[in-house]
Amino acid sequence: MAKILVVDDAEFLRVRLTKMLVSDGYEVLQAENGLVAVNTYKETRPDVVLMDVTMPEMDGLAALKEIIGFDAKARVIMLTALGQESVVLEAVKSGARDFIVKPFEHERVMKAITKLLA
Repeated sequence: MAKILVVDDAEFLRVRLTKMLVSDGYEVLQAENGLVAVNTYKETRPDVVLMDVTMPEMDGLAALKEIIGFDAKARVIMLTALGQESVVLEAVKSGARDFIVKPFEHERVMKAITKLLA
């Protein structure tokens, strides 16, 4: 089964996503900020990254650019709050494959992951 890296500074959100993904059979890794995410990506090469935009130390956009610079084929889905449309556009231009607006539905997350893994 696919390996997914969940990146968010909010622990409750990482836990919620991890439970959701594990129950659907995925292997899940976690990172609490963009800096940890980049290092984890380089070490483990996950199949998909679910990454929050706003985080301390290194935000999601900076981490996305680092990951895409390291692996142009990286499959990254950005997690955004309502009202971050300009950030979403920059993320897509920078290589994000999709974005999910928080709060998110289980079905929307699974659909995005399934589409990228197809």
